[in-house]
Amino acid sequence: MKKHTKNPSPANPQTAQLWIVGGGIAGMSVAAFAIRDGKVPASHIHILEETGMPGGSLDGGAAPNAPAPQTWVTRGGRMLTDETYLCLWDLFESIPSLEDPTVSVREECRQFNARVHTHAQARLIDAQHIIADAEKLGLSMGHRVQMLRLLALTEAHIGSRRIDEFFDEAFFQTHFWRMWRTTFAFQKWHSAIELRRYFLRFVQEFSRIHTLAGVKRTKYNQYDSMVVPLQRWLIEQGVDVRFGHRVTDATFATQSDGTRRATALQVQAVQGGVAVDTTLDLGADDLAFFTLGSITSDARYGGNDDVPALVRGREDHGWTLWEKIAQKAPDFGRPAAFCGNVDEHKWESFTLTMRDDRLLQRITEYSGNQPGTGALMTWYESGWHLSVVVPHQPHFYGQADGTYTLWGYGFQVDNEGDYVRKPMSQATGREILTELIHQMGFDDLLDHVLATTDVTTVMMPYASALFACRAPGDRPLVLPEGSQNFAFLGQFVEMEDDVVFTVEYSVRCAMVATYHLLGIEREIPAIYNGMLDPKVGLHALEAAFR
Repeated sequence: MKKHTKNPSPANPQTAQLWIVGGGIAGMSVAAFAIRDGKVPASHIHILEETGMPGGSLDGGAAPNAPAPQTWVTRGGRMLTDETYLCLWDLFESIPSLEDPTVSVREECRQFNARVHTHAQARLIDAQHIIADAEKLGLSMGHRVQMLRLLALTEAHIGSRRIDEFFDEAFFQTHFWRMWRTTFAFQKWHSAIELRRYFLRFVQEFSRIHTLAGVKRTKYNQYDSMVVPLQRWLIEQGVDVRFGHRVTDATFATQSDGTRRATALQVQAVQGGVAVDTTLDLGADDLAFFTLGSITSDARYGGNDDVPALVRGREDHGWTLWEKIAQKAPDFGRPAAFCGNVDEHKWESFTLTMRDDRLLQRITEYSGNQPGTGALMTWYESGWHLSVVVPHQPHFYGQADGTYTLWGYGFQVDNEGDYVRKPMSQATGREILTELIHQMGFDDLLDHVLATTDVTTVMMPYASALFACRAPGDRPLVLPEGSQNFAFLGQFVEMEDDVVFTVEYSVRCAMVATYHLLGIEREIPAIYNGMLDPKVGLHALEAAFR
């Protein structure tokens, strides 16, 4: 990754007002870095968030409109590693953990993973409920050549081509692809550039992709273990967090020397049930940080007996601001490249809330993994392409004794199920649970599990939109050319060599933006490249020939 040039005229941290659009992990990270490393008074930092919750897509908690109390949901599952998530760990070394203020979030995570080791023993399962020997990746010499060809090309040469333009159909039937696609959520029509970046960024996972032994987890879900402690710390410092505030537009001005400034924000706030529009003028030393796009925009929930709606018309506002901003300058990105094809990017997740542990006991006996020590279990021949992961229990802070959770998702939601003969997108929560139990081969448990489990489903139209095939300029730079006082954040900005769909990407772009605009001299952790380590490269090569 190229180093950003030093800002010749950084903002004065003692007088600047920071306006952060979006209260997701990227925006929260800007606030934290500004306080910790930029010495900005916390009262000068303002987070404008449309919803009533921090964390953005990094969520987890009580299921909305659940028929029973203590019913839980997470929209997505996230993996962390020691090698790749350097900016994330840098941030959370400074944040007190949820339950013990003397221990940082980072140290809590270290301690937890020292006790609970990931080593999946049932990564792939076939239609006969047989656990596959996933250590044998199944790559032919031709596939190895295809991978090397992709790695050898520059991104300029790859352009907006799809993954399946670089690999033959047999590649997509290998155990390697079956594990890689579900670990990272790739489809074969996604961006070949992004797959290449993932190969380089996660080359250390080649030798352990069948066990995911490199995965690190938080004690609870990432919302409870990361977002809640970070939000609490920001509030304690005195950050001004304004929920129910939506930025609808922004004004930019170009100076005679070609430099550009954000000069005003259009803000809509709901007061007493009435939407009030105001203009917030930015002062000479003020900074603006804009979060662009959302992979969880227009997410809709379902339960035991209903089906989550698939929203195609962008009813939420997750893309609206970027669409407005993109009209201001040609280098502010092209959101239509990512939100224009729902059918290529949608998938559906589900969370089981179980009132006893009979299903988890059976999964433990079958897989050989205690809860929290396994990884994704994927039924790679299933019509819906189902995957589940059993987290360490309790997975939610405040989860009652005797209650257990499990998370999973379907990758081919328009296909017919093997046991429930309808598309997953048209199945109720109980029908999805029925299909899952049959895929596991636990038919004798079906009635009991149905009677003791609440299912929360989530349909997400843009879940993998960040992997869309893209051309140069579709994603704006974190710091557009000539920017004096504004930056772009989130999963849809461009950072050379790094990979989206990671919490690290959101934290790193926040670090880059904050350090540059405030002139912070502290070094940003380098992007990890395992190819520079001969030992890692050798292990990856050995795995490719298994």
